[in-house]
Amino acid sequence: MSTERIKQGLLKVFERHRIVFWYDKKIELRKEFDSLELPDIDKIELKNNEFAIKYRLLREQPGRKFLVYQEGQQPPDIDNWLLDVFLANGEFRTDQIAIWLGELGLGLEFADVIQPHAEFFNAVKRREQLQVLIKPDDTPGKLRLKILAVCAGSEPRIDEIVEALLAELAERRDDKIKLIERAGLAPFLWDQLRRYYGYDSERPGVRDFVVQIFKSCYAMGTDGEIKLTGDALVFLRRWKDSRQHEASFEQLSEECAEALSIEQDLQKHDFKRLVEIDYFRLIDQKILSDLVRSVTEKTISPGDCAVFVRRRRQTHWYKEFQDLYQAVDYGAQFIQALDQSRLSSPSVAESVQAYSESWYKLDQLYRKFICHVRRSAQTSLMQNLVELVENLYSNTYLTKVNENWQVLIDASEKWDTPGVTIQRHFFQRWVRPFLDKGNKVFVIISDALRYEAGEELVTLIRQEDRFEATIQPALSMLPSYTQLGMAALLPNRTLKLAEDETGTAIVDGQSSQGTANRTKILFAATQGRAKAIKADDLMGLNKDECRSLIRDHDVVYVYHNRIDATGDKLISEERVFEAVEETLQELIRAIKKLTNANASNLIVTADHGFIYQNRPIQDSDFAAAEPSGEAVLYRDRRFVLGIGLKDHTSLRKFSSAELGLEGKVEVQIPKSINRLRLKGSGSRFVHGGASLQEVVIPIIQINKKRQSDITSVEVEILKGTSSIITSSQLSVAFYQAEPVSDKVQPRILRAGLYTENNELISDRHELKFDLASEKPRERELQVRFVLTRLADEVNGKEVSLRLEELVPDTSHYREYKSIRYVVRRSFTSDFDF
Repeated sequence: MSTERIKQGLLKVFERHRIVFWYDKKIELRKEFDSLELPDIDKIELKNNEFAIKYRLLREQPGRKFLVYQEGQQPPDIDNWLLDVFLANGEFRTDQIAIWLGELGLGLEFADVIQPHAEFFNAVKRREQLQVLIKPDDTPGKLRLKILAVCAGSEPRIDEIVEALLAELAERRDDKIKLIERAGLAPFLWDQLRRYYGYDSERPGVRDFVVQIFKSCYAMGTDGEIKLTGDALVFLRRWKDSRQHEASFEQLSEECAEALSIEQDLQKHDFKRLVEIDYFRLIDQKILSDLVRSVTEKTISPGDCAVFVRRRRQTHWYKEFQDLYQAVDYGAQFIQALDQSRLSSPSVAESVQAYSESWYKLDQLYRKFICHVRRSAQTSLMQNLVELVENLYSNTYLTKVNENWQVLIDASEKWDTPGVTIQRHFFQRWVRPFLDKGNKVFVIISDALRYEAGEELVTLIRQEDRFEATIQPALSMLPSYTQLGMAALLPNRTLKLAEDETGTAIVDGQSSQGTANRTKILFAATQGRAKAIKADDLMGLNKDECRSLIRDHDVVYVYHNRIDATGDKLISEERVFEAVEETLQELIRAIKKLTNANASNLIVTADHGFIYQNRPIQDSDFAAAEPSGEAVLYRDRRFVLGIGLKDHTSLRKFSSAELGLEGKVEVQIPKSINRLRLKGSGSRFVHGGASLQEVVIPIIQINKKRQSDITSVEVEILKGTSSIITSSQLSVAFYQAEPVSDKVQPRILRAGLYTENNELISDRHELKFDLASEKPRERELQVRFVLTRLADEVNGKEVSLRLEELVPDTSHYREYKSIRYVVRRSFTSDFDF
């Protein structure tokens, strides 16, 4: 051993002791002792001078440090005059165990911990990693746990050590567990798992442990045989919810599901009893399969379905299956809403009112249902429910409501009705008042943004801080197609359809086709203070350019086209509902861009709506007539323009005058929701006709406030009749004090039981309070907490149930609310599981 290494070892011992004894048992290190230079430390040698040395150490120089060297073995205790000094101070040894102890700054009392695990200490890197973890108050047990942690590459906590070993198992590796075995630590590992989780096996192993923990935790929720403790459940939940270990949990969950024949066992259980269990992916598949069947067969109420889906949102696999859960929920809501709807009204105005207040919801729910079904890509699972919803939507709702509506249209002499604004009056009714008061106004026209989508947009806008929005219905022009709808939204004295094959709409004698022509029309009506711009061009402006646009103009028309551009193409029409979702987000971004540049008055509207049926269109969906007459100028799937058109019972004919237009062009529209055949064209997405879905358009007015108007729901902890915890579980009710609304936002909290020293002694739950029910009972949330073995250490003491909220833009939590309990558990509480 080199002198320098001896020196470093000695200095480590001197950090903890004033006097250090060194017995050179083999009498081979005299040279090294003599050459040692230890600053501020006196070297002395024992040579039958024990009394003199003892006097010097304790009386003459009680503040000095001494290295006491002796050649040969340490004398027997009975003959050792310096035994008391030796026992009160330190010893330097030059055997391998002593050297390692010295390197680590540990006393000889830890030799029995080091000796059995020599394989571990043979590697310098492992010793260095261990040294970082060592603390002055370490016990032999704590030290052994830290040695185990270094082997596992984790923090020195048993749960994190196990997580690291499970991650290795999931990756089909065994380096860490092999090192643990070589280092003689396996018995200690299994002993720890027995103490913490109740794991006891004749042939212990990491795979055996993980199978057992999945088996026991699954049994806890299904009344099966339980072999592990409640701490095992807490561990599994923590592991399951860890982002770091998500992949290993899912891999091992799948393997254990097969080993435990979970698929077969699930057949024995009612899916409603599985609501809180999420240890296997198969559980969600079982729940969804039964839930779809129950909704289809109407053996579960929509309210119960919604509650069930909401409770599953907090589970591990929900993200993967969320489109299926939401599709089932929307499907159930649609069925209920249709059952409760009366789909007729005595007048045009009352029908528009009924559609804008309630009927639109059926179109919205259908759109949401189909959108989530498509995203889920689970055609087979959803087939029966899809067929039911499709049939109800097309036959019971869409056809019926529009046949009733058609009767009112046939009885009307012209396309206009008191009490409902017609689209051609848009500029005078909604834009001109701002200009008359000297205010600027910004209009966003989203092609084919039908009323139900506009209603959802209002909800999304109102959820933004400081934004307010209102919606009211208007009737689009007939036919409800882009050229005429866009023209009617411009300032106009006269509107006319071109008497040619272009279908162009003419405003005050000028074509309204294209952004340039629309700018000219706006320019003329506003003394040069207006501009038309495409939404993509608006979004491409930088901040200064956007401010200039707003500063230099009193009226700006922004033209957005996502829905119509998607639906009008055969190749993409099936994506039209996804296009609606994209449109809503794009409109929010456009609104924010304008308001950030100081625009304060905004209006969002549409040129027309649309009909979309996801199912294939049948022959019966087409009108029996083939349009004909003196001249058929322009035809689409839902209308025909011409002159001298022949009457037919399946087509409703209008003159230009009846539609509020100039000229002699006639319009024919298939009745109800029927289509005209058109080669090379899709037929599921259509517009141009007179159905409610095509002609009721949204007028959305938006403004931005100066002060924040968003709050979060308040949550209360409902304390039961007792504040005493007597078992290994605690059930607590939380109450959301008010319903979630546009301006009252959800609140996400995490909940757990903590000691006064801030130590978690239960599992921890993340809770989302986003309930919209007006009924207080339906805004209660029951949560069961499982206590860990650490709760035994605070028996008879106070603990707190704490709700915590994440500090925005950080990973830190702050206390939201808490209540106190006293733990008083008897030994029988160990048997609660």
